[in-house]
Amino acid sequence: MDSAGGGWTVFQRRMDGSVNFYRPWDHYKKGFGSAAGEYWLGLESLFHLTLRKKFELLVDMEDFSGNKVFARYSSFSIDPESHGYRLNVSGFTNGGAGDSLSGHNGQKFSTFDKDQDSSSYNCARQYLGAFWYHYGCHTTNPNGVYRWGADATIHGVGVEWSLWKDYNYSLKTFSMKIRPVQ
Repeated sequence: MDSAGGGWTVFQRRMDGSVNFYRPWDHYKKGFGSAAGEYWLGLESLFHLTLRKKFELLVDMEDFSGNKVFARYSSFSIDPESHGYRLNVSGFTNGGAGDSLSGHNGQKFSTFDKDQDSSSYNCARQYLGAFWYHYGCHTTNPNGVYRWGADATIHGVGVEWSLWKDYNYSLKTFSMKIRPVQ
């Protein structure tokens, strides 16, 4: 919460694989995990948080060699459930990670039991996660399977940010956090 000046609310965190993120829609809607550990705040809470103010997004990540990078977005919100919790993100700033999220802008959230992506198949099932998947499924898969670094056994299922480490490298830590724009 004290990254880049502080005041951040963490809504997603991966750090050790202790929580299974391959979960149904109602879990992603309500939230799961522990705020001190691996965690998903919940889509409904995230929608209400971003409803009345403008928020920015910071995505922090680290590989298994201790290298840390980030991606920052000056605008972040999600639409209500009636619109599929559609993602609205823009204003990318590169902190070494590259922009693996902007391609997901405008997409509805999908889980294995609620397929709302624009692909012809269920991306959540294909890539063992849940996210705002797009027509080609993903360029980041933060809610994928926690694996330890490079692993091409099953393509694209790890905790990935493709423009930094490609599709077959699962990151050690990954967090998404928001704060109101001043």
